Amino acid sequence: MEQEQLTTERLEKTIIFDLNGSEYGLPVNFVESIETSLPITRVPHEKSYIKGVINLRGKIIPVIDLRIRLGEQKAHGTDDQIIITRIDDTQVGLIIDNANDVLDIPSGLLEEPPETIGMAKKEYMHSVVNFDDRLIILLDIYKLLNLEEIKTKETDD
Repeated sequence: MEQEQLTTERLEKTIIFDLNGSEYGLPVNFVESIETSLPITRVPHEKSYIKGVINLRGKIIPVIDLRIRLGEQKAHGTDDQIIITRIDDTQVGLIIDNANDVLDIPSGLLEEPPETIGMAKKEYMHSVVNFDDRLIILLDIYKLLNLEEIKTKETDD
């Protein structure tokens, strides 16, 4: 009977990544690729967390510095990665420290985020999960990206 319960529980396939010593996650269905060492072209704008744009296979994609978006100020390193996300027809890159895992997280383990958790802004959190002795903050991609702001920066080549 226990095996039947395990197989019927919904699993959230999640990309896990590091950012300033904490682990964060995004649902795999929003992630298109993980890129390294792409040159970012700065563009004039008013939002400090939008670092510029990249040219990825002929498509110009806006890039967000996830540290700044989450309220942290650490400068990025030379080995940062960029997670390319997609919501509907909009692609956005997210600068992270390192993508390190893909996990199937049982949906029953998801908990409401506490009022404060490190420096991360609660408004961008979907939930937290204690999984395999790891505390993982799952981000709300819709609130994080705020597509109304981002779409003004996205252009096609």
